[in-house]
Amino acid sequence: MRKISLVLLAGAFSALATFAYAENPMVGGAAMFADKNIVENAVNSKDHTTLVAAVKAAGLVETLQGKGPFTVFAPTNEAFAALPAGTVETLLKPENKDKLTKILTCHVVGAKAMAGDVTKMVADDGGAHKAKTVGGCELTLKADGGKVTVTDENGNVANVTIADVEQSNGVIHVIDKVLLPKM
Repeated sequence: MRKISLVLLAGAFSALATFAYAENPMVGGAAMFADKNIVENAVNSKDHTTLVAAVKAAGLVETLQGKGPFTVFAPTNEAFAALPAGTVETLLKPENKDKLTKILTCHVVGAKAMAGDVTKMVADDGGAHKAKTVGGCELTLKADGGKVTVTDENGNVANVTIADVEQSNGVIHVIDKVLLPKM
């Protein structure tokens, strides 16, 4: 009887653990866990291999594993592929580390902002909310009909395609374009 109770108890904890993560969306075919940090989750997304390679090349792994909180607007592989031919390869070269770091840190805000928070900030600010990034860039956030967009300093508009991927040190919002600083 005791052995059966332990098995049932273990099964109950397993079911609770699964339920606790059920609300976090899948990204790139991988489960995202709220008790893991940004890097620990991102490395499992098949849609973010370019971003992960760029984070490693820029030396930002330790930073994005830090306490945070961070809001990361995470471009997909397709977003990087849409840049002019050769751009990603050039940015990944060691001599371009500073430029790559600037671009990547312009995707990170030093706060945890869930989609609901963004929607409220946008409404409170009359339709658009300015957010300063860790890299010193200014992003313009808009929300309309449940959809959130992020506009960089050059006027490029990225759509949030997957929102509210909770992390132990913040949140990831998947976007469909690479945000670029004013150069």
